[in-house]
Amino acid sequence: MFFFDNTMILIIPVLILAFWAQSKVRSNFSKYSKIRSVSGLTGAEVAEQILKSNGIFDVQVLPEKGELTDHYNPSTKEVHLSEPIFYGSSVASISVAAHEVGHAIQHARGYYPVVLRSQILPAANLGSTMAFPLFIIGLIFSFPLLMDIGIVLFAAALAFHLVTLPVEFNASSRAIKQIRELGIVTDSGEIQGCKNMLSAAAMTYVASTLMALMQLIRLIILRGSRK
Repeated sequence: MFFFDNTMILIIPVLILAFWAQSKVRSNFSKYSKIRSVSGLTGAEVAEQILKSNGIFDVQVLPEKGELTDHYNPSTKEVHLSEPIFYGSSVASISVAAHEVGHAIQHARGYYPVVLRSQILPAANLGSTMAFPLFIIGLIFSFPLLMDIGIVLFAAALAFHLVTLPVEFNASSRAIKQIRELGIVTDSGEIQGCKNMLSAAAMTYVASTLMALMQLIRLIILRGSRK
């Protein structure tokens, strides 16, 4: 009943947005993976060039199995690029590689939202795993305190999503700036392709944040109905 109550109407539009965002990422990746960059540089070469130009020499660029598994690990200082991105020389490869290196630059420069996100990560992880179980137990057994704890924990998870937004948008902004200034991409069509790739990816983070927000509103509404 908790998952299929009337407040589900809040989730439906965000679910549609999330599916659309994911399909947009897939379609853009499929499209721009087939368009070879004029520079001919691979994703790995782009990443190395951007790191070097920013004076960052302690970050490794490594291939990663799978597709769209690209990420930056600040604890190990490693940029992991999926094999199609690492070895590929497409517009998609350049976009994704530059974006992930954007996170490495943020880390090296002490970009505050990145610092803040790492600080709230433990609470966010706890909120993601414990918020709903505690809330449901409190709802079933009419234990308001557990419901309140669940709401507070889930608010921490939402905070993580909110902080992630500027982190991701800033990384994309840095990526476009770097590939332009370094002459990695000079063609206006390629630059637009890179922007399309990164904008589609950013929408997935917007969708996940909105989903978390709607879930929190659901919890608050359900909590209020049990007063």
